[in-house]
Amino acid sequence: MKAVISRKIGMTRVICPETGRMTPVTILKVVDMEVLQVKTIEIDGYSAVVVGGEKSTKKLQRKNLSGRFGIIRELPGEFEGIEKGASIDVSIMEGLKKVAITSVSKGRGFAGVIKRHKFSRGPETHGSTHHREPGSVGMCAKPGKVLKGKKLPGHYGNRQITRRNVELVMVDKEKGLIALKGAVAGATKGIVIIKEQ
Repeated sequence: MKAVISRKIGMTRVICPETGRMTPVTILKVVDMEVLQVKTIEIDGYSAVVVGGEKSTKKLQRKNLSGRFGIIRELPGEFEGIEKGASIDVSIMEGLKKVAITSVSKGRGFAGVIKRHKFSRGPETHGSTHHREPGSVGMCAKPGKVLKGKKLPGHYGNRQITRRNVELVMVDKEKGLIALKGAVAGATKGIVIIKEQ
């Protein structure tokens, strides 16, 4: 299992010199990580590695080991040859063609049904009072209630999103950068976990 933690920088494009085709890519800066704990099936009941990255400022440091890092994540899976104290960088992703990415999408606050669920708006004529409302949501006498899961206004975005089979276009070991084909959910400087399929 191979996995790294990265921060989203932005989007650009890569042009193939042979075919001249343009590919849109998202550039991610890989965080240098240190293994804080290795979890095993015998002791913890499952396999995982706890890693820390981005050294925190002295003001935010705590007395325990994890206080030295700004980012701490648990990466599930079996990591071969990884021990406590080992360092992980971008070179671990070399040779991979497809990866799975996990990130948190942009939070858009409270949104109506048109923005949140792509509802159509009502007529804009003078007699209409139904412009951006969701419309009738209630039931008749039986069951006489609004069923769970009904598409209504509410909190939009700020959800964890995982995409699989994302093409890995480029790995730059010197600068610690990874280029993935297409868009990656989340804001600029947001945390993105890149994992082997």
